[in-house]
Amino acid sequence: MATKTADSGRTRMSADERRASVLTVAVEEFARGGLAGTSTETIAARAGISHPYLFRLFTNKKGLFLAAVREIFARTVTMFEQVAGDQSGEAAFKAMGDAYNELLTDRTYLLLQMQAYAACEDAEVRDVTRRGFRDLWYCVERLSGLPVDEVRDFFAFGMLLNVAAAMDLPALGERWAQNLCPERAE
Repeated sequence: MATKTADSGRTRMSADERRASVLTVAVEEFARGGLAGTSTETIAARAGISHPYLFRLFTNKKGLFLAAVREIFARTVTMFEQVAGDQSGEAAFKAMGDAYNELLTDRTYLLLQMQAYAACEDAEVRDVTRRGFRDLWYCVERLSGLPVDEVRDFFAFGMLLNVAAAMDLPALGERWAQNLCPERAE
């Protein structure tokens, strides 16, 4: 819980609040630069903390990146559970698909997801990304109750949407781009 300090009148955050604040900044920075191209100094400065304090909150740069990747996958699972509610089958698929389309309008969300896949050469990143994707798969499977082939198609179309959104195909206005993902066409 944030508290006011007597000497400066500034609000002081708890370690958990500060960690969440830093993670928000890290998601944005890692989305732009990936694991290798992002500066922890920039993250610390944008979060309003010292560089050494950043490493008290998160062991190292990779630990911070992994926390950001976990956050993205957890956000998707939570959102799918919320929008599916008591629905199942095609109704759940539609609710989750519509919500995912909305998530893809957030370039930070989209690009961090793509950065996670791109960094899978690193064994730890690969493990965390696999677990996040696995949890997402099990969530969609559980909420929809549909056969594995339909769940696979749902994920395949989702990945197509990722690529289309990364290239901003809806803004292109060309027939091939509009036909590729008609649900995303403006």
